[in-house]
Parts: sequence; structure tokens; C-alpha cells
Amino acid sequence: MIRKRNIIIVAAAVAVIAVLFAGPAFAADKKFFAITTGGTGGTYYPLGGLLAQALTERVPEVLVTGQAGNASVANCNLIRDHQIESAFVQSNVAYSAFNGEAQFAGKPVKNLRGIASLYPETIQIVARADSGIKSLKDIKGKKLIPGDRGSGTEVDTLNVLSGYNLTYKDFAGVDWLGFSGASQRLQDKQADVTFTTAGWPTAAITELSMSTDIVLVPIEEEMIDKITKKFNFYSKVVIPKGTYKGMTADVPTITTMAQWVVDEKVPEDLVYKLTRALWEKGKDGKESGADVMAKVHAQGRNVKLKTALGGMAIPLHAGAAKYYKEVGLIK
Repeated sequence: MIRKRNIIIVAAAVAVIAVLFAGPAFAADKKFFAITTGGTGGTYYPLGGLLAQALTERVPEVLVTGQAGNASVANCNLIRDHQIESAFVQSNVAYSAFNGEAQFAGKPVKNLRGIASLYPETIQIVARADSGIKSLKDIKGKKLIPGDRGSGTEVDTLNVLSGYNLTYKDFAGVDWLGFSGASQRLQDKQADVTFTTAGWPTAAITELSMSTDIVLVPIEEEMIDKITKKFNFYSKVVIPKGTYKGMTADVPTITTMAQWVVDEKVPEDLVYKLTRALWEKGKDGKESGADVMAKVHAQGRNVKLKTALGGMAIPLHAGAAKYYKEVGLIK
């Protein structure tokens, strides 16, 4: 099993306590397996924790831990360096990582393999209501938070800005923060607008809307057409009114897919069992990972076997491919 570094203290502590209380037999039989997610204010973190819990119950030989991380780009780099077994990443970032493009130029992640596409990740552009921003044409000269530096959200921010011929030089200030930090800056009136790529509703935005008047900024139809033609891993989506407090109209934007990816070196048999446990109930009636996520989180309801290969632009892990062949998704 791959050795990991930088494991979140809380996740490690919970795992160690579980081993100590379960006794020597448990410690001898179980191996640790990590799912590295994103910041605690996003969607990766809660869904990764739910999936880890379900997989631990279903796959006897592993103790699966969901741990916070720095999101897509950082997660791909950790897999390249064999520091984690698996992670949640955006499909567009996975594609760039495997092919050595964009932030991965000269440093491709050739050991990156797919397990499943999970749910759509939507680009949500949030501005303070008093910022004067009503459309993306209004953001020039404002204070921007494009996401964490090197994150999948920043990749999306730059892709959207390119459609408007904007760069960071066109803003009064740029600061790189995760979802929760960005929300705090908007609340404190230290920033005007931020981009968040995550399944909606996103916890950080929900919490922000309770304390601060915000607007969800739409992307115009003609710009959606332009961006989706240039970047074919995006597609149009509409965030329905009422998703967040004060949101009185549907908001058109674009989306990509959240994917569960893994290091190629993880054994085929283990990945096969994890993939099966993601999608199927156990013979003892224990729920699948998808069932558990669907019960607890709104985006979990979008985790479906029929879309497991949607937007999968990197090679599947051999263990995952074996499962999908069995169920007829691939030949």
C-alpha cells in the first residue's frame, strides 16, 4: 500500500483510535486508504467523508479515511508523487494533469487513473450585493478571489475570464483563498467577487448568504456558447432560484464533473472492490457509497452509475474497468 504524507491530523487520529479500540486483530488486518478531498467549506469534503465511511464498512481489508486537501491540482500532484492513494478532482484538471498541460506542463501525472465520475461541479460566481456587480461585464476593476492558488476553481476562473479577455491585471486586487476564506472576505467587505467550483448548494455560500446580501452572477448565453466550444469539458447548467437565500431567479452558468481518481499502483483487486462498493449494496444489506451520499447531501443524489463514465478523459484503473465491464458500461 502506498505510504502517505501530510495526512490531516483529525483523520489520522480517528483512524488510530479506531485501530486501538478494535484490538490487535483489526490492526493486523486493516490497511489505510485515503480519499483526499478539498477545503471544509466545499462539497468534496463532506461527500468524501461519507464515501470513506461507507467503503470502510463494505471493504473489510481497508480503513478508508476522508481527509481535507487543497483540491484538484494539489491532489493530482500528490498522486503523481505517490503521497496519497486516491482523491476527488475536477475532470478538466484530471485531463490536464494526465496530458501534462496548463499547470502540469512538463510534469504530467501519468500514473493518474479514473474510478468514477460522481456529480456535476458548477462554477458559481458570487458577489456582494452592494458591489454593483450584476453581470460578468461588471467585474473589471473589482477585488477578486479566484479560489485557492493552483486549484481547479482557479483554473475555471481563468478559463471564464479568458472569454471576456480579462486577466488578473484587470482587477483592483486579487487574493487566493479557499471557499470558506473567500466567503469571510466577502462578508468583511474585503473582496467583491469570488468564484467557487463545487456542487450546489455549497456550504460556504449558504453560510455567507445568511449573513451577507449576495448575488449569484450569471454567465451570458453567448459567452456560455463561446466557453463551451473552446473548452469541451464544460457544459451549460442552470442553478435554480431559491438555492441560496435571496436568489430570486434561475442563474445560467457552466459545469464540469467531479471525479474519484486513484494512483495506478493501487492493486487491481482492491480498486475493483472499492468500485463495486461505491455502486452496489453488500450481500449483508449494507448500503453502497452512492446510497450513503444520496441520503445526506443534495449533490449525492447526482452520483449515479449511469453517469459513472461521463467526462472521463483519463484512463480507467484496471480494477474499475473490470467492474464496468461486468455491469456492461464498457465492452
